[in-house]
Amino acid sequence: MEIYQKQSFKDSFKVYLDIRMLRILLLGAISGFPWVIIGSSLSLWLKEEGLSRSTIGWAGLIFAVYAFNYLWAPLIDRIRIPWLTNKVGHRRSWIILMQLIILLSLVFWNFIDPTANLALVITVGLIIAIASATQDITVDALRIEQIGKNEGRSMQAGAAIAVVGWWTGYKLGGVIALNAADYFEKLGFQNYWQITFLILGIVVIACNIGLLFVNEPQNRDRHDSQKKTDLAIQKKLGASNFLTKITAWISGTIGGPIISFFNKNGLKIALGILGFVFLFKIGEAFLGRMSIIFYKEIGFTKSDIAIYSKGLGWVTTVVFTLLGGLFAIRSGVIKAMFVSGILMASTNLLFSLLAWSGKSEWLFAVAVIFDDMAAAFATVAFVAFISMLVDRTYTATQYALLASIGTAGRTTLAASSGAMVDWLNGDWGIFFVITAVMVIPSLIFLYIIRKDIKLSEK
Repeated sequence: MEIYQKQSFKDSFKVYLDIRMLRILLLGAISGFPWVIIGSSLSLWLKEEGLSRSTIGWAGLIFAVYAFNYLWAPLIDRIRIPWLTNKVGHRRSWIILMQLIILLSLVFWNFIDPTANLALVITVGLIIAIASATQDITVDALRIEQIGKNEGRSMQAGAAIAVVGWWTGYKLGGVIALNAADYFEKLGFQNYWQITFLILGIVVIACNIGLLFVNEPQNRDRHDSQKKTDLAIQKKLGASNFLTKITAWISGTIGGPIISFFNKNGLKIALGILGFVFLFKIGEAFLGRMSIIFYKEIGFTKSDIAIYSKGLGWVTTVVFTLLGGLFAIRSGVIKAMFVSGILMASTNLLFSLLAWSGKSEWLFAVAVIFDDMAAAFATVAFVAFISMLVDRTYTATQYALLASIGTAGRTTLAASSGAMVDWLNGDWGIFFVITAVMVIPSLIFLYIIRKDIKLSEK
């Protein structure tokens, strides 16, 4: 059950001035930027090459890797990268390696024609998604480890700043991508998207330079606890040899985080948490997957989308994420999630109005503002919630597991979003109404377990 004390608004805001929040901001931006590449940029690239809504929707299945990154998260917690780890640290070495893979993939995309080699385009997109999902494991761990385990309010503020960073990477990255594509298209370049991907590669390089300014805390306790778990398993096996050591390492690496989570919460509450996490943002995912296609179909240009959805959306997201963080600090993260869930459902209906009214710049702006407001509130509450559930011995693994379960609902189910629009004969208004009601089951889960969830909000 969450415990919190009321503070003045001024005192609550001071937590944002901590220097650690600047580092968390950068980590969030690094995490959010790849979604521009395999989300908005890839979707529009395929759309402008004449591919169908259904094809674009199903191509979004590459995001499903985010739902399964917990499978290799234990390895990220334990395996050290030769030479690089000694130079820049365990967490940062993994981020740099994944960023390099993303950079090389963007360069490779520059030489592919999607109409002739769609499978290859999607394969490269999948590689980017895998690298990004792997990167997120260690980004989230490094973010959480910036804050002490008993600094509940700082953890909630850090969650807000991480969300601001994520949306900064995603939204401003989108501004760069869409404006670059629009600019080179108007200049008459046939391969304007390929040129855009090279520009995005420069952004990746800049992210790696910035990463070097993020301190990596030394955590001997984590390594000691992991070794203690290995020794306990080895002792139960009744022998000490190479085979039992390997067995103990694998068992502790994979089983330890899961056992710890269920021991802490109990079976009933743990399952309730997992059910809520899986369902909470499905409606938002359905909307997000098809939104840029919707904007294009009702007549907005890439520049319009860049201004309203990305530029204006970024400002709105930053403001309301910070306010959402303050709301969570002052009112408690559980209450914040109920409020944000209701907001998400309500704001999705604005897109129904836009669909039924036709192209309207003012209604587009209103829908984007309120949608980003709701998404900001929801995301900061959600990130704070799962950040405060993890065991520091298994930071990367447990956060990845919880985040992956949430992603599983959003990516696997939302892959059918394009097919749903086609099934509705292109009735975007009804589609957005359906997305609005998708949040209700998750709120039912949360209501049932709300009094028994163990959070620390000191």
